[in-house]
Amino acid sequence: MSERYKIAVLPGDGIGPEIMAVGVAVLQAVGPRHGLDFEFVEALAGGAAIDATGEPLPVQTLELCRRSDAVYLGAVGGPQWDTLGADKRPERALLGLRAGLGLFANLRPAIVLPQLIDASTLKREVIEGVDILVVRELIGGIYFGQPKGIFPEIKGVRRGVNTMSYSEVEIERIGRVAFESARKRKGRLCSVDKANVLEVSQLWREKITALAREYPDVELTHMYVDNCAMQLVRWPKQFDTIVTGNLFGDILSDEAAMLTGSIGMLPSASLSRGGTGVFEPVHGSAPDIAGQDKANPLAQVLSGAMLLRYGLGQPEAADAIERAVGTVLDQGWRTGDIAGPNTQVIGCQAMGEKLLTVL
Repeated sequence: MSERYKIAVLPGDGIGPEIMAVGVAVLQAVGPRHGLDFEFVEALAGGAAIDATGEPLPVQTLELCRRSDAVYLGAVGGPQWDTLGADKRPERALLGLRAGLGLFANLRPAIVLPQLIDASTLKREVIEGVDILVVRELIGGIYFGQPKGIFPEIKGVRRGVNTMSYSEVEIERIGRVAFESARKRKGRLCSVDKANVLEVSQLWREKITALAREYPDVELTHMYVDNCAMQLVRWPKQFDTIVTGNLFGDILSDEAAMLTGSIGMLPSASLSRGGTGVFEPVHGSAPDIAGQDKANPLAQVLSGAMLLRYGLGQPEAADAIERAVGTVLDQGWRTGDIAGPNTQVIGCQAMGEKLLTVL
């Protein structure tokens, strides 16, 4: 008897539809082999939704996502929408999904694959064996804190304000996700803050430290964010799992991503407390290569593996996809962004076909 799941598919903009086609094809192929039956329902988000409805996240799209078992998201954005007001830009779809689905935990792995180690700008001895998971709080902190805005002139000067704010409940919630994640990995968790300057970070450190008593099998350390940014480049192998707030996590997860040599290889998962999750590649919509069959679909495919593992609780199917990616890379197939000596460059669609042959 197959397990049936409804997946909301949001291809988005730029290369989104191209890489999404590969991601869906891979899920369709792996599903029946693991007793999984998927119903894929496509909807608009981002710039495509703005063009069709005037809104980056139509109500119908959000309702579909709420009724689905998981959301499979491509990439949103492009220069043609840059002149719109901040509340109408494609990226507002991402914030709307996070708030509307309660996606408070973002998981971003940064794994240096042995097949791509020479794609990194860092020395082999620095990055070989790197396997980091960044757990980022996603719906609090400075991006959502109040008050915020650009305020009217006082004595001829306007003032821009954003508020970094975290409650004890929000800190504990993301902390538990991080400790549980570290427990499943190497049992080491580094909490990143700026407690030497910011009161909000002082509360963060206090609550994470108190929570550690419930996880005696996890080794907890603390690090200031500026030092962490330096250490990720200096000695990334010291890290296993990192937990931090919204702003710091936004920056550090991108830095960790580039250790791997290509942001085009990295997936992510945004999770709620027991509800629908969103699974998407880390990279953007790359409008400069959209429609040219040059895009790397592997981050989208690996996001599908995270959808299976974290969203649906199907680790064996997730493992199958990850093995397929490794096999294709072992065979020397590459898209242009990860090409190197003794490799064969193929396009987005062909990469998808190679994956299907080894699944």
